[in-house]
Amino acid sequence: MHAVQATAFGSPSVLQLTELPDPTPGPGQITIDVTHSAVGLIDIFVRQGLYRDVPGMPQPPFVPGLEVAGTVRALGDGVSGLRVGERVVSMSAGGIGGYAEIYVAAAASVVSIEGYDIDPAVAVSVLPNSAMAHAALTDVAHLRGGERVLVHGALGGFAAAFPAMARHLGASRVVGTVRASKLDAARETAVPYDRIIDSAHLLSELGDERFDVIIDAVGGELRTASLDLLTPGGRMIVAGNASEAWDHQLDSNQLWLRSVTVSGFNSGAYLPTHPHLIRPALEAAREVVAASQGQISIEVLPFSAAITAHERMESRDVAGRIVLSPRG
Repeated sequence: MHAVQATAFGSPSVLQLTELPDPTPGPGQITIDVTHSAVGLIDIFVRQGLYRDVPGMPQPPFVPGLEVAGTVRALGDGVSGLRVGERVVSMSAGGIGGYAEIYVAAAASVVSIEGYDIDPAVAVSVLPNSAMAHAALTDVAHLRGGERVLVHGALGGFAAAFPAMARHLGASRVVGTVRASKLDAARETAVPYDRIIDSAHLLSELGDERFDVIIDAVGGELRTASLDLLTPGGRMIVAGNASEAWDHQLDSNQLWLRSVTVSGFNSGAYLPTHPHLIRPALEAAREVVAASQGQISIEVLPFSAAITAHERMESRDVAGRIVLSPRG
């Protein structure tokens, strides 16, 4: 099979289109003939080697990619409820393997989109992130009907999944923030925010408005400023670090003084230890996407353009999602 392999840790130039043996599924697994593979910021961090010393993280050479869409190629022992040829979307259990013509997936992390009018490029761009948003909002943030939600980095691949899912779960208002350079794209987005503002003027633009749940995949000083926007009893979910402010810290005394909670959410760590959340999350995400509530700008590039895709992700020259396809 053709695959894009990271031959070393480093710049996008380490990505190389290569030929690898066709994999076969083990017990509880399936293989998928991939039509689309999503490119995420986590792929860039893994390729750069930021997590090289974290136990269980991939070491070169490896095939990046967390999320794929395609059709079932083969079923491993013990797998039921799926059939060969069925259209599916998979969330990754290990964080690698997606940029390939054939992908091995845990059957429990796969949802069928057979019979649903969902384009596979849209499905892989939105559905896995929507499922992760469902888990974060229900099991970590404990979102209740009528609550208000603020999402930083509003157009990012993961962040953009939150407004539709939050509305599905009963949120009364969802506001997003972006950098000034993304405001024009934000005004044109179909992602269902009530309002999108410049994150550099967070407090002045929002005035007295406060939020019950804040989703922060950006980090840095924006994270500190967000404490001023939480209601007593509010919850902030730390779900990324797009700012790459790795040394930033919060004053823990502010948590008890304000009576707020700050929780981390990393689906790669959380979902394997909470497997009962995966199926309902995937099914809820499928309903949201099928109802066209999960809109986002998508660009499809061939596997041969993986370097370009990573360069653009690094430069933050993306307002939506980039998807790779082996079909070109």
